[in-house]
Amino acid sequence: MKHATLCFVVDRSTNRVLLGRKKRGFGAGKLNGFGGKIDRGETAVDAVVREVREECGLVLSTEGLVHLGAIRFDFPWNRSFDHDVRVFLATAWTGVPQETEEMSPFWASCAAPPFEQMWADDRYWLPIALSMTQFTARFSFAQDNETVATWWMQLTPDDGC
Repeated sequence: MKHATLCFVVDRSTNRVLLGRKKRGFGAGKLNGFGGKIDRGETAVDAVVREVREECGLVLSTEGLVHLGAIRFDFPWNRSFDHDVRVFLATAWTGVPQETEEMSPFWASCAAPPFEQMWADDRYWLPIALSMTQFTARFSFAQDNETVATWWMQLTPDDGC
C-alpha cells in the first residue's frame, strides 16, 4: 500500500482548478491534481507542499491548504497500484504554474472538469472536494485497472493528517 497526497489548486476568483497531464509513471496521460508519495518522516502536509512545488512550481501557503479527507484506491488485479491518499485543496500560493518533467499544468473550469481525460473515480468525488466538503472514500477497480468496480463514500469531519 502506497501512502500519498493529492492536491487541487483552486482559483476562487475565476472558479478554475489547476490540473496537470501526467507525463510519466503511474497514471501517465491522465489529468489529475498534483501530489505523490509521503516520504519517511514527512507529514501529509509536508509531502503535498513538496510535491506541488516539484510537479508544477507553485509554493503553497499552508494557511490556504485544506485537508478534505482520504481515499483508498484498491486494484485487486495489481496490488502494487493500491494507494491510501490524503486529499487537499489549496487556495493560496505563490508562483506561476510551470511544466515539469512529470506534469503539464493547465487551468480548467471547476464547474465542468474534463472527466473523460481523468481517472474514472474522479467524477464521483472531485465535485465534493471542489465544494470543500470533507469526505472519506474507497474505490476498487476492475481487472482492466481503469474501470471503477465498486465504491463507497461518506461525508465526514476532518480526520486529520
